Amino acid sequence: MDSPENPTTDAAASPPADAAAAPPPVRETRTIDVQDAGSMRALAHPLRLRILGLLRVGGPHSVGMLVEATGAASGSISYHLGTLAKHGFVVPAPERERDGRERWWKSAHEMTTWHPEQYSGDPERREASEAMRRTVLESYHRELLDALDAELSLEPEWVEASDSSDGAARLTLDEMRELAADLSAVHDKWWAVGREPREGARTVRWMTHVFPRGES
Repeated sequence: MDSPENPTTDAAASPPADAAAAPPPVRETRTIDVQDAGSMRALAHPLRLRILGLLRVGGPHSVGMLVEATGAASGSISYHLGTLAKHGFVVPAPERERDGRERWWKSAHEMTTWHPEQYSGDPERREASEAMRRTVLESYHRELLDALDAELSLEPEWVEASDSSDGAARLTLDEMRELAADLSAVHDKWWAVGREPREGARTVRWMTHVFPRGES
């Protein structure tokens, strides 16, 4: 499983003006593969998810910018940044610091991957994985509700172009894998198209889930 902008609850929001104007941050690797329980627990926190999402979508932020975006206290932001840094999700961005009075941070990767099927025999990692994934799903729910509220301020054509849908089909295991691969290819296509700011472009979010449904 993977998550590009997420974990986040703010990926649909517009980044701060100075972050949007800045060049995209240089990252050493595209993904971080979460394997240990400590890293999973680090992401099982709504504010940490939101901070990470802001850094991934909007580029480097100062602590003050993160305070303004989240409404959290600066001490809380610094604490959670420290936790994210401890587990390799974010790194300092000293090249953005102008006077040394406020620290800047950037995401270390563009995407988080995890493999829950590998944790079934390890209770500690399984529980940490479930906690992380529940927090991510809760962030999706909040983000979708926020998007519904935000429609009142959008131009009608942007609302008309939006989509919310689901589906179900009886598939074999191989067909389910093919479906997931097809959706992943769509993600990759549009993620590549929209990585740079362009005139007339807005941040557009999409969420998909492929899972076997319990038979009743």
